[in-house]
Amino acid sequence: MSWIQSFTFIQYLDNHFWDSTQKNPQRSNTHFRISINLKNTKYPPATMKTVSETLDSLSISVAPTKTDSDPVVSKYLPVSNPLDCFWQSEKHRLHDHRSTEELPTHSDVVIVGAGYAGVSTAYHLVKEGGDSIKSITIIEARGACSGATGRNGGHMRPDLYGHIPTYVERGGPRAGAEIAEFEIAHVKEIKRLVEKEKIDCDFSLCRTVDVWCNEEMAKKAKAVYDQMVENGFEYMDDVIFHTGKEVEGICGVKGAKACASYTAGSMWPYKFILGLLEIILPTGKVNLQTNTPVTSVVTDSDGGFNVRTSRGTTHAGKIVYANNAYISALLPEYDHNIIPSKGICCHITVPEGKVAPLLNNTYINRTEDNTLSYLIPRADGSIVVGGAASKFKAHKDQWYNNVDDSVLIDAAKDYYNNYMQETYNGWEDSGAKVDNIWTGVMGYSYDSNPHVGAVPGKPNQFVLAGFNGHGMPVIWLSGKAVAKMVSEDVPFEQTIVPRLFKTTQERIDRAKNGTEEQGDILGTGNQKATKQ
Repeated sequence: MSWIQSFTFIQYLDNHFWDSTQKNPQRSNTHFRISINLKNTKYPPATMKTVSETLDSLSISVAPTKTDSDPVVSKYLPVSNPLDCFWQSEKHRLHDHRSTEELPTHSDVVIVGAGYAGVSTAYHLVKEGGDSIKSITIIEARGACSGATGRNGGHMRPDLYGHIPTYVERGGPRAGAEIAEFEIAHVKEIKRLVEKEKIDCDFSLCRTVDVWCNEEMAKKAKAVYDQMVENGFEYMDDVIFHTGKEVEGICGVKGAKACASYTAGSMWPYKFILGLLEIILPTGKVNLQTNTPVTSVVTDSDGGFNVRTSRGTTHAGKIVYANNAYISALLPEYDHNIIPSKGICCHITVPEGKVAPLLNNTYINRTEDNTLSYLIPRADGSIVVGGAASKFKAHKDQWYNNVDDSVLIDAAKDYYNNYMQETYNGWEDSGAKVDNIWTGVMGYSYDSNPHVGAVPGKPNQFVLAGFNGHGMPVIWLSGKAVAKMVSEDVPFEQTIVPRLFKTTQERIDRAKNGTEEQGDILGTGNQKATKQ
Protein backbone atom coordinates (compact mmCIF):
# COMPACT_ATOMS: atom_id res chain seq x y z
CA MET A 1 0.00 0.00 0.00
CA SER A 2 1.11 3.60 -0.49
CA TRP A 3 2.76 5.50 2.33
CA ILE A 4 0.35 8.37 1.71
CA GLN A 5 -2.74 6.37 2.53
CA SER A 6 -1.25 4.38 5.40
CA PHE A 7 -0.11 7.56 7.11
CA THR A 8 -3.38 9.36 6.44
CA PHE A 9 -5.50 6.61 7.92
CA ILE A 10 -3.38 6.05 10.99
CA GLN A 11 -2.98 9.79 11.56
CA TYR A 12 -6.75 10.25 11.27
CA LEU A 13 -7.39 7.59 13.90
CA ASP A 14 -4.66 8.97 16.14
CA ASN A 15 -6.02 12.51 15.86
CA HIS A 16 -9.59 11.60 16.68
CA PHE A 17 -9.93 8.48 18.76
CA TRP A 18 -6.97 7.03 20.62
CA ASP A 19 -3.72 7.62 22.41
CA SER A 20 -1.29 5.43 20.53
CA THR A 21 -0.87 3.08 17.62
CA GLN A 22 1.75 0.58 16.71
CA LYS A 23 4.58 2.09 14.68
CA ASN A 24 4.36 -0.64 12.08
CA PRO A 25 0.79 -1.89 11.78
CA GLN A 26 0.49 -5.24 10.04
CA ARG A 27 -1.97 -5.95 7.26
CA SER A 28 -4.45 -8.82 7.38
CA ASN A 29 -6.12 -9.27 4.00
CA THR A 30 -7.35 -5.75 3.13
CA HIS A 31 -7.34 -4.37 6.69
CA PHE A 32 -4.80 -2.72 8.96
CA ARG A 33 -4.25 -4.32 12.37
CA ILE A 34 -3.65 -1.76 15.08
CA SER A 35 -3.41 -1.99 18.86
CA ILE A 36 -5.51 0.86 20.23
CA ASN A 37 -6.83 2.36 23.43
CA LEU A 38 -10.03 4.31 22.93
CA LYS A 39 -10.42 7.43 25.01
CA ASN A 40 -13.33 9.69 25.84
CA THR A 41 -15.87 7.27 24.40
CA LYS A 42 -18.44 4.88 25.81
CA TYR A 43 -16.76 2.01 23.99
CA PRO A 44 -14.42 -0.45 25.77
CA PRO A 45 -10.76 -0.64 24.74
CA ALA A 46 -10.09 -2.67 21.66
CA THR A 47 -7.05 -4.85 21.31
CA MET A 48 -5.70 -6.05 17.97
CA LYS A 49 -9.04 -5.53 16.24
CA THR A 50 -9.13 -4.69 12.58
CA VAL A 51 -9.67 -1.03 11.87
CA SER A 52 -12.83 -1.79 9.95
CA GLU A 53 -14.38 -3.53 12.98
CA THR A 54 -13.40 -0.71 15.29
CA LEU A 55 -14.77 1.94 12.95
CA ASP A 56 -18.01 0.01 12.58
CA SER A 57 -18.43 0.12 16.34
CA LEU A 58 -17.92 3.88 16.19
CA SER A 59 -20.40 4.31 13.30
CA ILE A 60 -17.69 5.60 11.00
CA SER A 61 -17.70 4.65 7.33
CA VAL A 62 -14.45 4.24 5.44
CA ALA A 63 -13.99 3.06 1.86
CA PRO A 64 -12.20 -0.32 1.67
CA THR A 65 -8.62 -0.51 0.51
CA LYS A 66 -7.43 -2.67 -2.33
CA THR A 67 -5.33 -5.81 -2.02
CA ASP A 68 -1.55 -5.77 -1.77
CA SER A 69 -1.26 -6.53 -5.48
CA ASP A 70 -3.21 -3.42 -6.45
CA PRO A 71 -2.33 0.25 -5.96
CA VAL A 72 -4.17 1.69 -3.00
CA VAL A 73 -6.48 4.52 -3.98
CA SER A 74 -7.83 6.93 -1.40
CA LYS A 75 -10.95 8.91 -2.13
CA TYR A 76 -9.37 11.87 -0.44
CA LEU A 77 -5.74 12.07 -1.55
CA PRO A 78 -3.96 12.07 -4.90
CA VAL A 79 -2.30 8.80 -5.85
CA SER A 80 1.48 8.89 -5.74
CA ASN A 81 2.06 7.54 -9.27
CA PRO A 82 0.03 9.54 -11.83
CA LEU A 83 0.36 8.78 -15.52
CA ASP A 84 3.03 10.74 -17.36
CA CYS A 85 1.63 13.93 -18.84
CA PHE A 86 2.93 15.95 -21.80
CA TRP A 87 2.81 19.25 -19.89
CA GLN A 88 5.02 17.83 -17.14
CA SER A 89 7.39 15.87 -19.38
CA GLU A 90 10.18 18.20 -18.29
CA LYS A 91 9.86 18.76 -14.57
CA HIS A 92 10.51 22.29 -13.38
CA ARG A 93 13.24 22.73 -10.77
CA LEU A 94 10.55 23.74 -8.23
CA HIS A 95 8.33 20.72 -8.91
CA ASP A 96 9.46 18.88 -5.75
CA HIS A 97 10.73 21.95 -3.93
CA ARG A 98 10.73 22.38 -0.16
CA SER A 99 11.71 25.84 1.00
CA THR A 100 12.84 24.49 4.37
CA GLU A 101 13.82 21.02 5.51
CA GLU A 102 11.15 21.07 8.22
CA LEU A 103 7.67 22.55 8.20
CA PRO A 104 7.48 26.07 9.61
CA THR A 105 6.30 26.24 13.21
CA HIS A 106 3.70 28.88 12.32
CA SER A 107 2.43 30.81 9.30
CA ASP A 108 -0.08 33.61 9.10
CA VAL A 109 -1.74 31.70 6.26
CA VAL A 110 -1.49 28.06 5.22
CA ILE A 111 -2.71 27.23 1.71
CA VAL A 112 -3.53 23.60 0.96
CA GLY A 113 -2.72 22.95 -2.69
CA ALA A 114 0.03 24.24 -5.00
CA GLY A 115 -2.04 24.37 -8.16
CA TYR A 116 -3.71 27.30 -9.89
CA ALA A 117 -6.02 28.23 -6.99
CA GLY A 118 -3.39 27.98 -4.28
CA VAL A 119 -0.68 29.81 -6.20
CA SER A 120 -3.06 32.55 -7.36
CA THR A 121 -4.10 33.18 -3.77
CA ALA A 122 -0.48 33.23 -2.61
CA TYR A 123 0.60 35.56 -5.44
CA HIS A 124 -2.09 38.09 -4.58
CA LEU A 125 -1.36 37.87 -0.85
CA VAL A 126 2.29 38.64 -1.60
CA LYS A 127 1.61 41.42 -4.11
CA GLU A 128 -1.43 43.03 -2.49
CA GLY A 129 -1.70 41.68 1.06
CA GLY A 130 0.34 44.45 2.64
CA ASP A 131 1.90 44.01 6.08
CA SER A 132 -1.04 42.10 7.52
CA ILE A 133 0.26 38.84 6.04
CA LYS A 134 3.93 38.22 6.76
CA SER A 135 4.20 34.46 6.25
CA ILE A 136 2.48 32.02 3.88
CA THR A 137 3.02 28.28 3.61
CA ILE A 138 1.77 26.34 0.59
CA ILE A 139 1.46 22.61 1.26
CA GLU A 140 1.05 20.19 -1.66
CA ALA A 141 0.42 16.43 -1.54
CA ARG A 142 2.47 15.72 -4.68
CA GLY A 143 4.63 17.96 -6.85
CA ALA A 144 3.76 21.59 -7.52
CA CYS A 145 0.98 21.90 -10.11
CA SER A 146 0.78 18.13 -10.49
CA GLY A 147 -3.02 18.05 -10.32
CA ALA A 148 -5.78 19.20 -12.65
CA THR A 149 -4.13 22.44 -13.81
CA GLY A 150 -0.93 20.65 -14.74
CA ARG A 151 -2.84 17.97 -16.65
CA ASN A 152 -5.51 19.96 -18.50
CA GLY A 153 -6.09 20.86 -22.15
CA GLY A 154 -4.20 24.17 -22.25
CA HIS A 155 -7.22 26.41 -22.89
CA MET A 156 -7.81 29.90 -21.54
CA ARG A 157 -11.32 29.92 -22.94
CA PRO A 158 -14.29 31.80 -21.50
CA ASP A 159 -17.78 30.38 -21.89
CA LEU A 160 -19.90 33.07 -23.52
CA TYR A 161 -23.08 31.14 -24.18
CA GLY A 162 -22.71 27.38 -23.60
CA HIS A 163 -23.75 27.23 -19.95
CA ILE A 164 -24.77 30.86 -19.55
CA PRO A 165 -28.49 30.18 -20.26
CA THR A 166 -28.54 27.87 -17.24
CA TYR A 167 -27.03 30.59 -15.07
CA VAL A 168 -29.57 33.07 -16.44
CA GLU A 169 -32.42 30.69 -15.63
CA ARG A 170 -31.20 30.09 -12.09
CA GLY A 171 -29.98 33.55 -11.15
CA GLY A 172 -31.36 35.97 -13.71
CA PRO A 173 -29.76 37.73 -16.72
CA ARG A 174 -27.37 39.83 -14.65
CA ALA A 175 -26.05 36.79 -12.78
CA GLY A 176 -25.40 35.00 -16.06
CA ALA A 177 -23.69 38.02 -17.60
CA GLU A 178 -21.49 38.38 -14.50
CA ILE A 179 -20.01 34.95 -15.11
CA ALA A 180 -19.32 35.52 -18.81
CA GLU A 181 -17.75 38.93 -18.12
CA PHE A 182 -15.69 37.49 -15.26
CA GLU A 183 -14.30 34.82 -17.59
CA ILE A 184 -13.57 37.32 -20.37
CA ALA A 185 -11.68 39.44 -17.84
CA HIS A 186 -9.40 36.47 -17.19
CA VAL A 187 -8.18 36.33 -20.78
CA LYS A 188 -7.19 39.99 -20.66
CA GLU A 189 -5.74 39.79 -17.15
CA ILE A 190 -3.64 36.69 -17.84
CA LYS A 191 -2.25 38.25 -21.03
CA ARG A 192 -1.31 41.37 -19.07
CA LEU A 193 0.21 39.31 -16.24
CA VAL A 194 2.29 37.06 -18.51
CA GLU A 195 3.71 40.09 -20.31
CA LYS A 196 4.34 42.05 -17.11
CA GLU A 197 6.04 39.19 -15.24
CA LYS A 198 7.69 37.79 -18.39
CA ILE A 199 6.43 34.27 -17.73
CA ASP A 200 7.51 31.78 -20.40
CA CYS A 201 4.33 29.71 -20.79
CA ASP A 202 3.45 29.84 -24.51
CA PHE A 203 0.48 32.14 -23.90
CA SER A 204 -1.27 32.96 -27.16
CA LEU A 205 -4.29 35.13 -27.86
CA CYS A 206 -6.48 33.55 -30.53
CA ARG A 207 -9.98 32.85 -31.78
CA THR A 208 -11.70 29.81 -30.36
CA VAL A 209 -14.21 27.95 -32.51
CA ASP A 210 -17.28 26.04 -31.34
CA VAL A 211 -18.39 23.40 -33.85
CA TRP A 212 -21.64 21.43 -34.06
CA CYS A 213 -21.87 18.47 -36.46
CA ASN A 214 -25.36 17.42 -35.41
CA GLU A 215 -28.12 19.28 -37.26
CA GLU A 216 -30.53 19.39 -34.32
CA MET A 217 -27.86 20.53 -31.87
CA ALA A 218 -26.69 23.17 -34.36
CA LYS A 219 -30.20 24.62 -34.43
CA LYS A 220 -30.36 24.64 -30.63
CA ALA A 221 -26.98 26.36 -30.48
CA LYS A 222 -28.18 29.07 -32.84
CA ALA A 223 -31.27 29.56 -30.67
CA VAL A 224 -29.06 30.00 -27.61
CA TYR A 225 -26.89 32.49 -29.48
CA ASP A 226 -29.98 34.47 -30.48
CA GLN A 227 -31.23 34.40 -26.89
CA MET A 228 -27.95 35.78 -25.57
CA VAL A 229 -28.00 38.56 -28.17
CA GLU A 230 -31.60 39.40 -27.25
CA ASN A 231 -30.54 39.66 -23.60
CA GLY A 232 -28.42 42.62 -24.63
CA PHE A 233 -25.13 41.17 -23.42
CA GLU A 234 -22.49 43.45 -24.94
CA TYR A 235 -19.81 40.76 -24.97
CA MET A 236 -21.81 38.90 -27.62
CA ASP A 237 -20.55 41.48 -30.12
CA ASP A 238 -17.33 39.45 -30.21
CA VAL A 239 -19.15 36.25 -31.23
CA ILE A 240 -19.53 35.39 -34.91
CA PHE A 241 -22.03 32.61 -35.63
CA HIS A 242 -22.09 30.73 -38.95
CA THR A 243 -24.67 28.37 -40.42
CA GLY A 244 -25.21 26.95 -43.89
CA LYS A 245 -23.08 25.29 -46.53
CA GLU A 246 -20.01 27.43 -45.90
CA VAL A 247 -19.55 26.24 -42.30
CA GLU A 248 -17.24 23.31 -43.05
CA GLY A 249 -14.98 25.54 -45.12
CA ILE A 250 -14.85 28.18 -42.39
CA CYS A 251 -13.96 25.89 -39.49
CA GLY A 252 -12.23 23.04 -41.33
CA VAL A 253 -14.17 20.34 -39.48
CA LYS A 254 -15.73 17.58 -41.54
CA GLY A 255 -19.52 17.52 -41.46
CA ALA A 256 -19.86 20.78 -39.52
CA LYS A 257 -23.41 22.17 -39.48
CA ALA A 258 -22.74 25.34 -37.46
CA CYS A 259 -19.81 27.10 -35.86
CA ALA A 260 -19.15 30.16 -33.77
CA SER A 261 -15.95 31.97 -32.84
CA TYR A 262 -14.77 34.52 -30.29
CA THR A 263 -11.60 35.70 -28.53
CA ALA A 264 -9.79 33.30 -26.20
CA GLY A 265 -6.29 32.11 -25.38
CA SER A 266 -4.15 29.04 -24.92
CA MET A 267 -1.08 28.37 -22.80
CA TRP A 268 1.23 25.86 -21.14
CA PRO A 269 -0.52 25.81 -17.74
CA TYR A 270 2.19 23.97 -15.79
CA LYS A 271 4.84 26.49 -16.87
CA PHE A 272 2.49 29.34 -15.97
CA ILE A 273 1.99 28.16 -12.39
CA LEU A 274 5.64 27.27 -11.82
CA GLY A 275 6.57 30.65 -13.29
CA LEU A 276 4.42 32.31 -10.65
CA LEU A 277 6.11 30.28 -7.92
CA GLU A 278 9.49 31.48 -9.23
CA ILE A 279 8.26 35.03 -8.65
CA ILE A 280 6.81 34.70 -5.14
CA LEU A 281 9.25 32.32 -3.45
CA PRO A 282 12.23 34.73 -3.51
CA THR A 283 10.19 37.35 -1.61
CA GLY A 284 10.76 35.37 1.58
CA LYS A 285 7.08 35.48 2.44
CA VAL A 286 6.22 32.11 0.92
CA ASN A 287 7.34 28.67 2.04
CA LEU A 288 6.54 25.82 -0.39
CA GLN A 289 6.32 22.26 0.92
CA THR A 290 5.68 19.62 -1.75
CA ASN A 291 5.07 15.88 -1.33
CA THR A 292 3.41 16.60 2.00
CA PRO A 293 -0.23 15.47 2.19
CA VAL A 294 -2.36 17.37 4.70
CA THR A 295 -4.28 14.82 6.73
CA SER A 296 -6.36 16.97 9.08
CA VAL A 297 -6.95 20.51 10.27
CA VAL A 298 -7.85 21.04 13.93
CA THR A 299 -8.91 24.36 15.46
CA ASP A 300 -6.95 25.30 18.57
CA SER A 301 -8.13 27.22 21.61
CA ASP A 302 -6.81 30.53 20.23
CA GLY A 303 -8.78 30.29 16.99
CA GLY A 304 -5.79 29.21 14.95
CA PHE A 305 -5.28 25.85 13.30
CA ASN A 306 -3.04 22.85 13.75
CA VAL A 307 -2.44 21.57 10.24
CA ARG A 308 -1.39 17.93 10.43
CA THR A 309 0.58 16.43 7.57
CA SER A 310 2.57 13.33 6.68
CA ARG A 311 5.67 15.15 7.95
CA GLY A 312 4.38 16.65 11.14
CA THR A 313 2.21 19.55 12.26
CA THR A 314 2.37 23.24 11.46
CA HIS A 315 0.26 26.05 12.87
CA ALA A 316 -1.77 28.57 10.86
CA GLY A 317 -3.57 31.76 11.72
CA LYS A 318 -5.85 31.33 8.69
CA ILE A 319 -6.25 28.54 6.19
CA VAL A 320 -7.18 28.42 2.51
CA TYR A 321 -8.38 25.13 1.02
CA ALA A 322 -7.31 25.12 -2.62
CA ASN A 323 -7.28 21.35 -3.12
CA ASN A 324 -10.29 21.23 -5.47
CA ALA A 325 -11.30 17.60 -6.10
CA TYR A 326 -9.87 16.51 -2.75
CA ILE A 327 -11.66 19.16 -0.68
CA SER A 328 -13.87 16.76 1.29
CA ALA A 329 -10.79 15.17 2.86
CA LEU A 330 -10.47 18.23 5.07
CA LEU A 331 -13.95 19.76 4.74
CA PRO A 332 -16.36 16.81 4.82
CA GLU A 333 -19.37 19.11 4.47
CA TYR A 334 -18.45 19.40 0.77
CA ASP A 335 -18.62 15.65 0.21
CA HIS A 336 -21.81 15.87 -1.87
CA ASN A 337 -21.02 19.27 -3.34
CA ILE A 338 -17.68 18.65 -5.05
CA ILE A 339 -17.02 15.25 -6.58
CA PRO A 340 -13.59 14.11 -7.84
CA SER A 341 -14.14 13.27 -11.50
CA LYS A 342 -11.62 11.98 -14.02
CA GLY A 343 -11.14 13.23 -17.55
CA ILE A 344 -8.89 12.21 -20.41
CA CYS A 345 -6.47 14.23 -22.57
CA CYS A 346 -3.70 13.47 -25.06
CA HIS A 347 -0.88 14.91 -27.15
CA ILE A 348 -0.88 14.22 -30.91
CA THR A 349 2.10 14.61 -33.24
CA VAL A 350 2.91 13.98 -36.89
CA PRO A 351 5.92 11.84 -37.90
CA GLU A 352 9.34 13.48 -37.82
CA GLY A 353 10.06 15.23 -41.10
CA LYS A 354 6.40 15.92 -41.85
CA VAL A 355 4.79 19.33 -41.52
CA ALA A 356 1.47 19.32 -39.69
CA PRO A 357 -1.44 21.03 -41.49
CA LEU A 358 -1.99 24.52 -40.10
CA LEU A 359 -4.63 25.17 -37.44
CA ASN A 360 -4.87 28.76 -36.23
CA ASN A 361 -7.73 28.41 -33.75
CA THR A 362 -8.55 26.47 -30.62
CA TYR A 363 -11.67 24.33 -30.78
CA ILE A 364 -14.60 22.75 -29.05
CA ASN A 365 -15.86 20.06 -31.43
CA ARG A 366 -19.16 18.23 -31.08
CA THR A 367 -19.52 15.23 -33.38
CA GLU A 368 -22.73 14.02 -34.99
CA ASP A 369 -23.28 11.76 -31.97
CA ASN A 370 -22.60 14.77 -29.68
CA THR A 371 -19.22 13.65 -28.37
CA LEU A 372 -17.42 16.81 -27.24
CA SER A 373 -13.68 17.36 -27.54
CA TYR A 374 -11.58 20.41 -26.68
CA LEU A 375 -8.46 21.05 -28.75
CA ILE A 376 -5.54 23.45 -29.00
CA PRO A 377 -2.88 23.53 -31.74
CA ARG A 378 0.64 24.20 -30.56
CA ALA A 379 3.31 26.27 -32.28
CA ASP A 380 5.35 23.15 -33.07
CA GLY A 381 2.39 21.69 -35.01
CA SER A 382 1.41 19.22 -32.32
CA ILE A 383 -2.10 19.00 -30.90
CA VAL A 384 -3.47 18.71 -27.36
CA VAL A 385 -7.01 17.34 -27.31
CA GLY A 386 -9.26 15.78 -24.70
CA GLY A 387 -12.82 15.26 -23.56
CA ALA A 388 -14.93 12.41 -25.00
CA ALA A 389 -16.97 12.31 -21.77
CA SER A 390 -20.02 10.88 -23.52
CA LYS A 391 -17.97 7.76 -24.29
CA PHE A 392 -17.37 6.97 -20.63
CA LYS A 393 -20.17 8.70 -18.70
CA ALA A 394 -22.16 5.45 -18.45
CA HIS A 395 -19.12 3.73 -16.90
CA LYS A 396 -19.47 5.58 -13.62
CA ASP A 397 -16.82 3.63 -11.74
CA GLN A 398 -14.17 4.69 -14.26
CA TRP A 399 -14.49 8.42 -13.63
CA TYR A 400 -17.04 9.47 -10.98
CA ASN A 401 -15.78 9.90 -7.41
CA ASN A 402 -12.49 8.51 -8.65
CA VAL A 403 -9.07 10.05 -7.96
CA ASP A 404 -6.88 7.44 -9.60
CA ASP A 405 -5.01 9.30 -12.33
CA SER A 406 -2.51 6.44 -12.56
CA VAL A 407 -4.83 4.54 -14.93
CA LEU A 408 -6.60 5.55 -18.13
CA ILE A 409 -10.36 5.66 -18.57
CA ASP A 410 -10.81 2.37 -20.36
CA ALA A 411 -13.99 3.36 -22.21
CA ALA A 412 -12.24 6.29 -23.93
CA LYS A 413 -8.55 5.39 -24.05
CA ASP A 414 -8.61 4.65 -27.79
CA TYR A 415 -11.00 7.42 -28.84
CA TYR A 416 -8.34 9.81 -30.12
CA ASN A 417 -6.57 7.32 -32.36
CA ASN A 418 -6.89 8.80 -35.89
CA TYR A 419 -8.90 11.70 -34.46
CA MET A 420 -7.23 14.38 -36.57
CA GLN A 421 -7.54 12.36 -39.80
CA GLU A 422 -11.23 11.69 -39.18
CA THR A 423 -12.15 15.18 -37.94
CA TYR A 424 -10.19 17.84 -39.85
CA ASN A 425 -9.97 18.44 -43.56
CA GLY A 426 -6.39 18.26 -44.79
CA TRP A 427 -5.17 15.87 -42.08
CA GLU A 428 -6.02 12.63 -43.90
CA ASP A 429 -2.42 11.84 -44.88
CA SER A 430 -0.74 13.57 -41.96
CA GLY A 431 0.24 10.39 -40.13
CA ALA A 432 -0.85 12.09 -36.89
CA LYS A 433 -0.94 9.81 -33.88
CA VAL A 434 -1.25 9.96 -30.11
CA ASP A 435 2.17 9.99 -28.49
CA ASN A 436 1.06 10.63 -24.90
CA ILE A 437 -2.32 10.13 -23.22
CA TRP A 438 -3.19 10.80 -19.61
CA THR A 439 -5.97 11.41 -17.13
CA GLY A 440 -6.60 14.18 -14.64
CA VAL A 441 -8.90 14.60 -11.66
CA MET A 442 -11.26 17.56 -11.68
CA GLY A 443 -13.61 18.81 -8.97
CA TYR A 444 -17.15 18.74 -10.36
CA SER A 445 -19.73 20.84 -8.56
CA TYR A 446 -23.27 19.64 -7.84
CA ASP A 447 -24.77 22.86 -9.21
CA SER A 448 -22.05 23.66 -11.80
CA ASN A 449 -20.80 26.64 -9.78
CA PRO A 450 -17.42 26.79 -8.03
CA HIS A 451 -17.35 27.27 -4.26
CA VAL A 452 -15.44 30.44 -3.43
CA GLY A 453 -15.18 32.37 -0.18
CA ALA A 454 -15.41 31.91 3.57
CA VAL A 455 -16.38 28.41 4.70
CA PRO A 456 -19.82 28.74 6.35
CA GLY A 457 -19.63 28.55 10.13
CA LYS A 458 -15.83 28.25 10.20
CA PRO A 459 -14.08 31.57 10.90
CA ASN A 460 -10.73 32.18 9.20
CA GLN A 461 -11.20 29.27 6.80
CA PHE A 462 -11.62 29.86 3.06
CA VAL A 463 -12.25 27.71 0.03
CA LEU A 464 -11.63 27.77 -3.74
CA ALA A 465 -12.81 24.52 -5.28
CA GLY A 466 -15.27 22.82 -7.63
CA PHE A 467 -14.24 24.32 -10.96
CA ASN A 468 -15.86 21.68 -13.18
CA GLY A 469 -12.86 21.31 -15.48
CA HIS A 470 -13.28 24.98 -16.39
CA GLY A 471 -10.96 26.65 -13.90
CA MET A 472 -8.57 28.47 -16.23
CA PRO A 473 -10.90 31.44 -16.91
CA VAL A 474 -12.24 31.47 -13.34
CA ILE A 475 -9.50 30.84 -10.78
CA TRP A 476 -7.05 33.73 -11.16
CA LEU A 477 -9.42 36.48 -10.07
CA SER A 478 -11.15 34.18 -7.58
CA GLY A 479 -7.76 33.75 -5.92
CA LYS A 480 -7.34 37.51 -5.90
CA ALA A 481 -10.71 37.89 -4.19
CA VAL A 482 -9.96 35.26 -1.56
CA ALA A 483 -6.63 36.96 -0.86
CA LYS A 484 -8.56 40.15 -0.06
CA MET A 485 -10.94 38.22 2.18
CA VAL A 486 -7.96 36.74 4.02
CA SER A 487 -5.82 39.86 4.35
CA GLU A 488 -8.43 42.62 4.61
CA ASP A 489 -11.60 40.84 5.81
CA VAL A 490 -13.35 42.00 2.64
CA PRO A 491 -16.80 40.37 2.37
CA PHE A 492 -17.57 38.28 -0.71
CA GLU A 493 -20.11 40.82 -1.94
CA GLN A 494 -17.40 43.47 -2.26
CA THR A 495 -15.32 41.36 -4.65
CA ILE A 496 -15.81 40.92 -8.39
CA VAL A 497 -16.48 37.18 -8.11
CA PRO A 498 -19.89 36.26 -9.61
CA ARG A 499 -22.63 35.95 -7.01
CA LEU A 500 -23.44 32.36 -7.96
CA PHE A 501 -19.91 31.28 -6.99
CA LYS A 502 -20.29 32.17 -3.31
CA THR A 503 -20.06 29.12 -1.09
CA THR A 504 -23.06 29.09 1.25
CA GLN A 505 -24.69 26.77 3.74
CA GLU A 506 -27.74 26.72 1.50
CA ARG A 507 -25.72 25.34 -1.41
CA ILE A 508 -24.01 22.80 0.84
CA ASP A 509 -27.33 21.61 2.24
CA ARG A 510 -28.98 21.50 -1.18
CA ALA A 511 -26.42 18.99 -2.41
CA LYS A 512 -26.55 16.98 0.81
CA ASN A 513 -30.32 16.73 0.67
CA GLY A 514 -30.62 16.23 -3.08
CA THR A 515 -29.99 13.14 -5.16
CA GLU A 516 -27.26 12.62 -7.73
CA GLU A 517 -29.94 12.66 -10.42
CA GLN A 518 -31.08 16.11 -9.31
CA GLY A 519 -27.61 17.60 -9.62
CA ASP A 520 -25.68 18.68 -12.69
CA ILE A 521 -22.93 16.06 -12.68
CA LEU A 522 -24.96 12.91 -13.27
CA GLY A 523 -28.45 14.34 -13.69
CA THR A 524 -30.13 16.88 -15.89
CA GLY A 525 -29.78 19.76 -13.47
CA ASN A 526 -33.39 20.66 -14.13
CA GLN A 527 -34.67 19.73 -10.70
CA LYS A 528 -35.40 22.26 -8.00
CA ALA A 529 -32.36 21.08 -6.06
CA THR A 530 -30.00 23.17 -8.18
CA LYS A 531 -32.11 26.31 -8.42
CA GLN A 532 -30.97 29.46 -6.67
